[in-house]
Amino acid sequence: MKAIIGRKIGMTRIYDEEGNALPVTLVIAEPNTISQVKTQEKDGYDSVQLALSEEKKINKPQAGHLAKAKIKSRHLKEFNLGANIQVGSKINLSTFKKGDFINVTSISKGKGFAGTVKRHHFHLGPKTHGGDNYRRPGSIGSMYPQRVIKGRRMAGHLGNKKVTAKNIKIADISLENHILMLSGAVPGPKKGIVYIWSK
Repeated sequence: MKAIIGRKIGMTRIYDEEGNALPVTLVIAEPNTISQVKTQEKDGYDSVQLALSEEKKINKPQAGHLAKAKIKSRHLKEFNLGANIQVGSKINLSTFKKGDFINVTSISKGKGFAGTVKRHHFHLGPKTHGGDNYRRPGSIGSMYPQRVIKGRRMAGHLGNKKVTAKNIKIADISLENHILMLSGAVPGPKKGIVYIWSK
């Protein structure tokens, strides 16, 4: 398994050998630090915790957890990267290469309170003959069980959820600048944290 934590920069375009414009998302993924190693004998499963190094203020429990790795970070994520990895060692983009297919997990953009048409793609009602309910949700229940069923699609908070985009192709990679160029769009706002991984 290959994995790294990065930060989304934004979108741009690049050109292939035939001159076609390709939309790409730029992700800067500076070397991650191994902050914790979990083993089958001690923890019941094998895992490696990556930390995105930052010079940010962290609280005392986080500082104690990261003291052995000698870093400051608020972004930690566990991946199954295999054995023979020591706490404090670094992982960079050299494990990835152009043409690889990866998965990207991030928190999608929050869009606030939205109605059913925007949130769930409901059809509009009739706009003619005096119809005035073309964006209203319509019936939400039935005679039995005389309550609103759990999970009923209704208006509410749109976005701001964990989303995974799978099989994203690496269009190009710059090891010197620690930048991944991913084909198409990936979830999350600019400067948002993204978790990149592949099996």
